[in-house]
Amino acid sequence: MANDVRIEQLWIPDSLDGQDAADFIAAVEVGRKVRMQTWGSDDLAYAPGEKLLEMADPYERQVILVAKVGGEIVGTVDIALPLSDNLDLAEFALDILPEFQGQGVGRQLLEAAEHFARDEGRHTILIDTNHPSASLGDSEAGQLVPGTGLGFVPLNSRDVEFARHSGYTLQHIEQFSACRLPLDSVLVEALETEAEEANAGRYRLHHWTDRCPEQWLEAVAVLENSAGEDGVPGVDDTGMVFDGRILREAEDAAIAQGRRTVVTAVEHIASGELVGLTTISVLALRPDVVFQDDTMVLRDHRGNKLGLLIKVSNMERLSEQFPDARVLYTWNAPENRYLLTVNQQLGFTTAGVTGIWQKELPDFGPSVS
Repeated sequence: MANDVRIEQLWIPDSLDGQDAADFIAAVEVGRKVRMQTWGSDDLAYAPGEKLLEMADPYERQVILVAKVGGEIVGTVDIALPLSDNLDLAEFALDILPEFQGQGVGRQLLEAAEHFARDEGRHTILIDTNHPSASLGDSEAGQLVPGTGLGFVPLNSRDVEFARHSGYTLQHIEQFSACRLPLDSVLVEALETEAEEANAGRYRLHHWTDRCPEQWLEAVAVLENSAGEDGVPGVDDTGMVFDGRILREAEDAAIAQGRRTVVTAVEHIASGELVGLTTISVLALRPDVVFQDDTMVLRDHRGNKLGLLIKVSNMERLSEQFPDARVLYTWNAPENRYLLTVNQQLGFTTAGVTGIWQKELPDFGPSVS
């Protein structure tokens, strides 16, 4: 049992070059080791420079608490406090070095994070647990299903046991998938032909990188708002209403953090309206690992294989602009059968699931009984 645990707020340095950056670099390394343990790769881990860029996100206040044993950082909890919507929410990412798991370090860090969040006026807490595909196949282990949507997490997981014991309720599941890049050219040709036959020349593609052309700015805002109406289980997305100004601010923030954004949109030729959009993000310091962001098609235009059309095209453009990209990761709700089918056609394979857990903190008194 790690009795001499000291919890403190991590100092965020201005750069990685000074003496005061040592703890920050050590804290980021904890996250890398945990992701290596979970996924067998550090693809999903931050490099210290990338994490430093993320700390300047204008839409979230980011705070990191660390647990030290004998002066060494053995655990971290990242606390994200949204600043523009969901102002009652705090999201935690908890990482404990493998050799210090099961010793009470996580419990102490989580309690400290809950106290911090409540002092900031946040009462709804989200945490996640990550489960690689190999851990999902043992039907004997038992399954815990979420409050909304499909999917499950394994009951025998240490992380699941910890979340439940800490008073969190499983809200929903996100399926986590990976696709090797670049796509095979024969596959691309076959999928593009299939999609074009389905939409019969009624649609036209548009592409841009980083900044939306002025002519499509308000149309993209309409698309983003329509995606919010479709809803994500367990999260209230009604607070953020997009317009051209907000989209420009988001673009500026991404560019300031060194992120690149590859976008393909689709126009319905007869009406001149944008009816679909897909986006891939490329991190500043990690061009080999890229992330699929939103893919959306307006309800009235579904059934024309537009999702397939824009995703194939965008992945092709990504490989042209960023030839170092070797793997594309994406998260989807398991009930989004259409996009999961499209992803399967593109060659995505399921890497695992992420469970999203929620807890409501009281206004006063101890956060954990």
